[in-house]
Amino acid sequence: MTVRGRQGRRPTLEEVAARAGVGRGTVSRVINGSPRVSDTTRATVEAAVNELGYVPNRAARALAGNRTDAIALVVPEPETRFFAEPYFSDIVRGVGAALADTEMQLLLTLAGNDRERRRLAQYLTAHRVDGVLLVSVHADDPLPDLLEQLGMPCVISGRRHAAEPLASVDSDNFEGARSAVVHLISRGRRSIATITGRLDVYGAQRRLDGYREAVAAAGMAPDERLIAPADFTEEGGARAMRELLARCPDVDAVFIASDVMAAGARQVLREAGRRVPDDIAMIGFDDSAVARHMDPPLTSVRQPTEEMGRTMTRVLLQEIAGPPEDRPRIVLPTELVVRDSS
Repeated sequence: MTVRGRQGRRPTLEEVAARAGVGRGTVSRVINGSPRVSDTTRATVEAAVNELGYVPNRAARALAGNRTDAIALVVPEPETRFFAEPYFSDIVRGVGAALADTEMQLLLTLAGNDRERRRLAQYLTAHRVDGVLLVSVHADDPLPDLLEQLGMPCVISGRRHAAEPLASVDSDNFEGARSAVVHLISRGRRSIATITGRLDVYGAQRRLDGYREAVAAAGMAPDERLIAPADFTEEGGARAMRELLARCPDVDAVFIASDVMAAGARQVLREAGRRVPDDIAMIGFDDSAVARHMDPPLTSVRQPTEEMGRTMTRVLLQEIAGPPEDRPRIVLPTELVVRDSS
């Protein structure tokens, strides 16, 4: 028999909590499917829900709990890079898959210049979303600190630094790069260069660290002339490859920190009459469609980008349901996919 709340009105969350002998937050976590509730407590709360006939009212819950039932996916990059790199579309696909069975709406926001960032900061300060997924954050970006001050749940893809305090999900950039260079060494390459991404991005730093580690472990003398910083764009990859050929014309291999940059580098090598892989071997990073469609097909480090998007979303939904005791820092494995370019 269903028991109505006081004076015959709809039972409240507080009444469910009182019936179950738990706090309001615990009831909220059970209703929102948080895994951070014991089986015994979950069963007790569900029994109270059934006894009282409690039905969550989405609109009322949003108003009462200052909830919007929406999350923001924020990419602090210009529009040109967002649409040029398959990495971002794969992240969006993973986020969408994780939200498919929820009531949450997704707001995609690009914040590639100061005006867009100011507008975004005002939007977030007004708490118009319940949480934020941050992708491709640079070391000096103030947005994560703003979210921390606002107390807004946030998960970051790619830490800003080793001591990142926010919950984060990343791929193993260091091991991915190291395995790529070890592969080149195993193929007899001895003058191995690298084209880096922007080094104010922690993931790009870790890929450079992996390159250095592999070179040092092979007993090769470090040569800074073989390191060419770029910016994750096709144009940046082409520019860096020209610099490497000018500085080190005997280079016989190059590890490039993204497939998009590798496409630019490949064009420069073709113009210079360098055959791939006969004269110079190439490895990229991401294992995107770009790698599969290059000529020859590009060996690349596969990172589980869609899974990163799904994992970020699951972690964020858990934070929204109830503040965690510890913020997870998840690192997903990478895999070297060998093709004809190496």
